[in-house]
Amino acid sequence: MNINPEIVTKILCDFIKDEVEKIGLKNVVVGLSGGIDSALSATLATKALGRERVHLYYLPYKTSSSQSREDAQAVADYLKVNLEEVEITNFVEPYFNTQNGMSKLRKGNVMARMRMIVLFDKSAEVGGMVLGTSNKTELLLGYGTWYGDLASAINPIGDLYKTQVWKLSEYLEIPTQVITKKPTADLWEGQTDENELGFSYQQVDKLLFKMIDERYSTEELIQEGFDENFINSIAERIRKNQFKRQLPVIAKISLRTIDRDFRYSRDWGY
Repeated sequence: MNINPEIVTKILCDFIKDEVEKIGLKNVVVGLSGGIDSALSATLATKALGRERVHLYYLPYKTSSSQSREDAQAVADYLKVNLEEVEITNFVEPYFNTQNGMSKLRKGNVMARMRMIVLFDKSAEVGGMVLGTSNKTELLLGYGTWYGDLASAINPIGDLYKTQVWKLSEYLEIPTQVITKKPTADLWEGQTDENELGFSYQQVDKLLFKMIDERYSTEELIQEGFDENFINSIAERIRKNQFKRQLPVIAKISLRTIDRDFRYSRDWGY
């Protein structure tokens, strides 16, 4: 779980610069939520490209907390990058008003997808790529909205566990108030990630690292002291959410089906 922050920063900055420039673009677009993941992606992009080439957006709903706005602004001020606010309330409310008994989860998914519509539209406006802000813990657990906050053109932090995101953020001196706040998608009042998940990021990251990176078996994980029910519940979440980590499964007809036989990188030909 230990990382060398200096080396990881260089790798991720080089990744951003190479991926953006090799397809002929100059800029990136980042949706700042006020949380640590988007703050880290924005910080890495600014170091990689310079602040003139980074475009930051804060996309609140009417119930978003004022603290999220303050934290997003604190990150923008730290990076010396302009932060544009686009409120999504007027976009999503007309749809909500046509639905009876809409759950918090459904509304949260609609808001996440609306934010991504705005970010991809802004990317066309500024000639940039949408930068991902989902970390490895979230991707493995499927803790995000498919084609919502999980969508992006490139994702510099997708191979970092949440605890590694915190460590790298401390190294990069991102504002402390953003690093120490309880992680939340701010989809409804009082929501926090860890209350919703039912465990802490520190707790699950230790298990995920052993399970995924070190390929421990269930028996070996139990010997390491992990609870069997916890192991099984996390393994099931990873299995059930595999669809969020890949292209939609395509029915095979030809000899070269995309994503099964045709596996060239997305920039094949460059």
